[in-house]
Amino acid sequence: MKAGWIAATVFLTAAGMGWAQEETGIAFEVTTDFYSKYVWRGQNLVDDWVWQPGISASYQGFTAGLWGSLDLTHENGQSGEFTEYDFYGDYSVDLCEGIGASVGYINYKFPSGGTTQEIYGGLSFDTLLSPSVALYYDFEDINGTYITAGIGHSAEEIAKISEEIPVGLDISLSIGWGDSNYNEGYWEKEDGNALHESGFNDLTLSIGFPMEIAGWSVTPSLNYVTLLDSNIRKALASGDKDMFFTGISLGKSF
Repeated sequence: MKAGWIAATVFLTAAGMGWAQEETGIAFEVTTDFYSKYVWRGQNLVDDWVWQPGISASYQGFTAGLWGSLDLTHENGQSGEFTEYDFYGDYSVDLCEGIGASVGYINYKFPSGGTTQEIYGGLSFDTLLSPSVALYYDFEDINGTYITAGIGHSAEEIAKISEEIPVGLDISLSIGWGDSNYNEGYWEKEDGNALHESGFNDLTLSIGFPMEIAGWSVTPSLNYVTLLDSNIRKALASGDKDMFFTGISLGKSF
């Protein structure tokens, strides 16, 4: 799923959200993320800083949320504008001990024009390196499939800012594969024609340093994305083939 959140302004007080969770079992989460690039499935959508806020509500495995991405610079001539809004729903459940499953729906809206929809399903395994796999199918604009598989490792504490603020470590590595319809919809060859072939598109490495400050989770991160398909690499400028970017994510649950 794309990084970021908030397609609408939602006014909720901490007391109100606490009451909802206690009385109905509903849990709320707000997030606000800043990234030096907006890279999605290997595509460098914004080559400068973006703000990506979001909000979600969860109840007994069901989650619904809103997400948005706002350009913070004039890189694409849209500084201060939301360039994307996403609406999603998810249901996650433990299939058995050590195996979790998720299914969901994402609606992508772009104010400058265009919309599309995806459904997805995924599995995660509570074992060495926490492997996971997810399949996304775009059934509106692309009619194609994207699959991602990943591994990760976390450590609760690798350093301390103070006695009250330990710093953890999250490392994740993922690889993405697109079928011929997906790649035709999103990529072009060097000669300008659509890339009508399946293949491994991108490899992503992320290193985060989670901590808790004043009741908020705060995670600075370092991220690297490289494109794997030779035809995609030939078609793009050198700066878009291997991308480093930084970020900081904040979140709070109620």
